[in-house]
Amino acid sequence: MSKNKQEDKNLIDEELEASTELDDTSTEEQLENDTSELDDTADRIEVLESALLRSSADLDNAIKRSIMEVDKAHKYGVEKLLNELLPVIDNLENALNNFSDKTSVEDKEGIELTLKSFESALDKFGMRPIYPVDEEFNPEKHEAVTMTKDENKKNNQIGEVFQRGWELHQRVIRPARVTVIKN
Repeated sequence: MSKNKQEDKNLIDEELEASTELDDTSTEEQLENDTSELDDTADRIEVLESALLRSSADLDNAIKRSIMEVDKAHKYGVEKLLNELLPVIDNLENALNNFSDKTSVEDKEGIELTLKSFESALDKFGMRPIYPVDEEFNPEKHEAVTMTKDENKKNNQIGEVFQRGWELHQRVIRPARVTVIKN
């Protein structure tokens, strides 16, 4: 071979060797970068999956809460109206209890029928009376107005009911006003 060709070959070999060393270094760096990126990507995927699960749970809870609120609105939406009607029932009951001797039987029957139809209409909406005669005193359903002695009854038993209480679907709208026995 000629000297020029030999020199060209040596130059090419040196360049090839230098580029191979560079490739090895860049390949190692590339692998480290790729591994680092994979770790970052795996961490990011884990964070995103966790956020997705939390968001899904929050959405499920919001849907359940909304359904419960709608049910409560249907169940207790008439509560204010029924509270306003309770004095009408009280007045009808007072009228029945305070008839004079001059009142006709027809008048009394008319008020009794009106009261019964009123109560049956309230019953259709889930409104039930609390009339605790001879029951144990329950502060959640009864309001103690006075305490009396009665040897024939036990302590904490209801003596007399001044005013019936009312509950709407197991929620007390108005507690019964009662006397409580204390011997």
